[in-house]
Amino acid sequence: MLPSSITDAVTARLDAFVAQRQADAGDYGPDAALFLRAAGSTLAGGKRLRARFCHAGWTAAAPRAVAGTPALWGLCASLEIFQSAALVHDDLIDNSDTRRGLPAAHRALGAAHRAAGWHGDAEAFGRSAAVLLGDLLVAWSDDLLEEALQQHPHAAATRAEYARMRRDVTVGQMLDIAEESAWSVSEPSTLLERALRVASLKSARYSVVEPLLLGATLAGADSALRASLRDFGHPIGMAFQLRDDLLGVFGDPAVTGKPAGDDLREGKRTALIAVARERLPAAQRAELDAALGDASLPAPAVAELQRLIRSTGAPRRIEEMIEDFTAQAERALIAAGIDEQAAAALRALADAAIARSA
Repeated sequence: MLPSSITDAVTARLDAFVAQRQADAGDYGPDAALFLRAAGSTLAGGKRLRARFCHAGWTAAAPRAVAGTPALWGLCASLEIFQSAALVHDDLIDNSDTRRGLPAAHRALGAAHRAAGWHGDAEAFGRSAAVLLGDLLVAWSDDLLEEALQQHPHAAATRAEYARMRRDVTVGQMLDIAEESAWSVSEPSTLLERALRVASLKSARYSVVEPLLLGATLAGADSALRASLRDFGHPIGMAFQLRDDLLGVFGDPAVTGKPAGDDLREGKRTALIAVARERLPAAQRAELDAALGDASLPAPAVAELQRLIRSTGAPRRIEEMIEDFTAQAERALIAAGIDEQAAAALRALADAAIARSA
């Protein structure tokens, strides 16, 4: 199927699910209706990347199938809901103002508080409501997963894989925020390794590996195919996150929907920062350390940090790592012996994940 067809099928399933949830909430009252609308709005847009990897895993295991099944579209859609939950919580943790060029959920909920003329601290309300919004979206993802897997022959294995994904990304998120503090007492030589561990748990497994395995598991893939998809997906996921690290510092705000240098203001200790820091003289390393995580950094200071990081050659090194991971994935795909059409779809999807500007 074409990417647009997959996106349309997943979006249609999401729309039907949200409409049903909103119809079931009529007795919650108008304030809850605002909350449910906010939940639905988080599902609009996006690249549907995890859904597309899930579909690709299913196709690799069932290459002769000509279209998806209701169970597959439900699984793909549940992944997109879980992604929305993760983004709501991620933006709250990072204190981000925007997501996809629009106010982040906690900012939008705070604005709704002000617009309604309610009493109290609108920002505090927005943060509290966003915690609950993310929790609701996690519950919705479970609801839709269970709907999709009803009486499915591979339901138990698919549920187990989904549970692993949720554990990995939650631990990865914790390690991500811990790294913003723990780096100061960690051996400098370990910082890149630590950053790559976070990338593996928070992004590579969650964004690529698990969606691939979920789709394949739903289709009844054997252990050999699952291992091959893992060998292909993990380096693609790592390359995907390294690209994200570059965009978080050097991305065009008009394309990414996030302010320039957002990762610098948030103090993200990514692989890019680990490489740059290792290559800087002591005085400039201290300058970088002092600036990272300063939410009030003005644009000129961000530009100076970008120049400093570029001067180390760290961006080029990250690009080399992306190339190495991509080559590793290609070798795994060749060795897998997957159906040619399915393999071509995996290559195209991998390229879309890595060679991107947003």
